[in-house]
Amino acid sequence: MRLTMIGRAAAAAEQECVPMRVLLIEDDEEIAGYIEQGLVEMRHAVNRAANGRDGLRLGLTEEFDVIVLDRMLPGIEGIDVVRRLRAAEIDTPILVLTAKGGVADRVDGLNAGADDYLVKPFAFSELLARLTAVMRRRPANEPVMRLDVGDVAMDLIRREVTRAGKQLPLQPREFAMMELLMRNGGNVVTRAMFLEHVWGCDFDPQTNIVDSNLSRLRSKLREGFADDPIETVRGEGYRMRANA
Repeated sequence: MRLTMIGRAAAAAEQECVPMRVLLIEDDEEIAGYIEQGLVEMRHAVNRAANGRDGLRLGLTEEFDVIVLDRMLPGIEGIDVVRRLRAAEIDTPILVLTAKGGVADRVDGLNAGADDYLVKPFAFSELLARLTAVMRRRPANEPVMRLDVGDVAMDLIRREVTRAGKQLPLQPREFAMMELLMRNGGNVVTRAMFLEHVWGCDFDPQTNIVDSNLSRLRSKLREGFADDPIETVRGEGYRMRANA
């Protein structure tokens, strides 16, 4: 596996970089880690799934700008994940990674509904260039660059959050929690979702890390205001108030 980005390729990629929310479905921990690190360094938000079943669930229930998935996955095979997403009318651009580089394999992947097909090993600069290319071919799926819920606004490019025009000094974890809440609009975000999307799946579910970080986030949102834009849904989780 080559994951390198050097010289003019890196500079060009950085100039074109528009923050995206990426769903990465890859069961190889090392490869997934390298890809995630590279994407995060390019300011993209990455959600990871280690098997086809979890990846399909995320692809069906959450909104992403692009999906990167390995063809050979445990649970549900990668091509089947693509077929099921397309059958559910999920038109998010999909890039398939695979060790199978034969013509028949590539044709099979594209016919299933994938937008591109990248054979391992690959350079990270090529992965990034292909993601940019599939996004260009899908103008209807331009990445979300700003989120607004009530009087709370999030600029995903500048990495800034404001409430009624007042800028909030959020730490990276707090920003990620805020983004998850705002992307889900009025839907409930559970502690498990915070753990999975902000910290990964390596934490004890009994940890209070979600509560402590959320408490600091809510304090910053409330400072100078009479109300809390985040609502606690007893026994379920949290959500943004529609009239925040």
